[in-house]
Formats: sequence, C-alpha cells, structure tokens
Amino acid sequence: MNKRYMQIATQLARRGFGYVEPNPAVGAVIVKNGRIIGRGWHKKFGGPHAEINALVDCRKRGGNPKGATMFVTLEPCCHFGKTGPCTDALIAAKLKRVVVATIDPSKHANGKGIGRLRKAGIKVDVGVCDTDARLLNTPFLKFALTGKPWVTLKWAQTIDGKLAWANTGSKRKWISCEDSRKDAHNLRRRVGAILVGINTVLKDDPLLTPRPGNGKKPIRVVLDNRLRIPLDCKLLATAKDVPVLIVTADSTLRKKSQKAKQIVGRGAEILGCPTHRSNLQFLLTQLSKRGIQRLLVEGGPTVLSSFLKENLADEIIVYVAPKILGDKGTADISESLSDVQLRFANVKYISDDVKINGLTINGIKAAGISKGKL
Repeated sequence: MNKRYMQIATQLARRGFGYVEPNPAVGAVIVKNGRIIGRGWHKKFGGPHAEINALVDCRKRGGNPKGATMFVTLEPCCHFGKTGPCTDALIAAKLKRVVVATIDPSKHANGKGIGRLRKAGIKVDVGVCDTDARLLNTPFLKFALTGKPWVTLKWAQTIDGKLAWANTGSKRKWISCEDSRKDAHNLRRRVGAILVGINTVLKDDPLLTPRPGNGKKPIRVVLDNRLRIPLDCKLLATAKDVPVLIVTADSTLRKKSQKAKQIVGRGAEILGCPTHRSNLQFLLTQLSKRGIQRLLVEGGPTVLSSFLKENLADEIIVYVAPKILGDKGTADISESLSDVQLRFANVKYISDDVKINGLTINGIKAAGISKGKL
C-alpha cells in the first residue's frame, strides 16, 4: 500500500512540470483509515508547497489530518524561503507518520527536515519509490549535489538519422510533426537556458522562446566563436525583453570589438572564453554561477556531437519522424551516437512521431539515483 500511495503522489507531482522550476516538482497525499483524505502538489514557483496544499485540500473536504499519514515525494523543508517551513505545518497538523520517497540533498535540507519531524514525535520512513522520486527532479538533484546544470540534448530526426532537409532555400521544412513541436515547447518551459550553435541561427533565425509562454524567460545561448551572429536576427531584436548570451573566443572579442559593442548595444551579453579551455566546460561553469539548473541543447549535429564527445549530456530526447530522406536529407547524427547508452528510457507516440527519452550514465550518477535510503 505504501508504494501505491507514493505512486499517486508522484503522479500529482508531475502536474507541476513547467510551472515550478527551478523548484522541484513535489506531490503529497494524506491517508487515514485506508482512505485518501487530502491531495496536493507544488503548483507554481513561489507558491505553497505540496504538503501545504494537501493539508488545505484535506480540510476543504472536511477531513482532519490528526493521526494520519502523509506520503510525500521529497523531504519536507524546514527552512524559511519564499514560504514557511513545511515541517512546522505537519507538526501542527499532528500527523502520526510521514513517508518520504527521497531526501532533499540541498544544504538547507539533507535530512534536517526529517530530523525535525522525528524530534517532534512523528514517525518518518524514507526510501519508498526512491528512484521514481529522483527521476522526477533530476536537474534539481544534480544541481544540489554537484552545483552543475543538468544538460538535456534534444533533436528531431528521420528514421535514417537526418536532422534537416537539404536545399530547402528560404522555406523551412519541419522534420517533426506539429504535436511534437508543441511538446518541445513544453520542455522549453522547464529549463533555465536554451542553447544553439551559430549555424542554427544563420540557417533558421530562431526565436528560442517557449510558445505559448507562461512568463518564464530562459536565457538564450549561442555558441559563436567567430562572432558571426547577424545584427538583425530575431535573437538580438528581442534581447532587451528575453536574455541572450553569446559565447565567443577571447581572441575574437579583440579582433571584432566594434561588432561586440553593437551586439551589447542591442541588449545581449557576450561571454568571452579563454582559447585554452573547452568553451562547453567554461560555459557550464558560468551558467552554474548564474543558478541555471537545466540547459536544453537544441543545436545541430556539430553542437550535439560536441556535448556527447565531452561526456556532458545527462539526458537525451529524440523525436523520430516516420520519414526516410536519403540524399534529400542532411545533418546526420548517427555517427555521434555509436557509443551512447540510455537508461530509464521511455518511448511515446506523438501523432505519427515517436518520442524517445532516457538518461545517460553520466546523468544517472549526477542525480544520485543509485544511492540508498537514509
């Protein structure tokens, strides 16, 4: 029964995807006498946490949480942030037992919330559906454990591995279907930054914003070592409203100082990378300093291959369209995937497309999924 109730809490947590980031998605249910008397999840960043919403729901239904058990997917907080400590509310509600799927490894938590509940006389069990709970919040967990962003590589391809049509001229021809593209925009709403290479900007002139938006504005990052970005592109035209970060070489900044000034004048930021360092490693360090938990890489095969070669990918999401382009297609990704193994893979049909997503070994380790109970 413990597992079933925690699975319900996990399903509730998923409702927060795209709204709570960079906070974790959390779900909670309250059970008394074998019956669920309250349900809640973290609904939006800065709003009440799942535990509080479950207590509110319980009382709205006319229930009494005294002596009940709460199942929650992440350790309740015991610190003051945008909201008060959830542990205080659980203690005040006189719960008898709290079942926690996994601990929160953040410095302000890491077992402190569990300890506070136990000190108040509440029985706490930890580790029910631990892996499922960790899979809910891999970016949050990696950032808490390592201080580094979670890197998701995403692309659309045909059955024969082509990422684009050849010789389309000015008219863009999509690989994936409209529903897949909507799904990809939902993914954009969950990240702190979206990255492409300069070739994508030159070819497609993308906007790189979630559509429709919900107020979130991920940083738009362009890898542009030679500072070739057009001054009239959509990214720079909207840079004063949605952040743009251009990553280039220090040597290029010295050679093209005038263009750099023009780019900055349009509202974008330029990040110079020392030529003796990997610009990807350097960029991830800089993004971590800005508190970016999740980076979505949407570039072409060159950029995607670079992240794979440097073993920087934590997660891969691929939309496979039922098309074979042969010599009508270009940008083949298949050679870069010769040694990639995915774990916890999911396969889902989206209209006629197939969405495949899974974690790399690097991502599994970074999120601490193999760790045991507290």
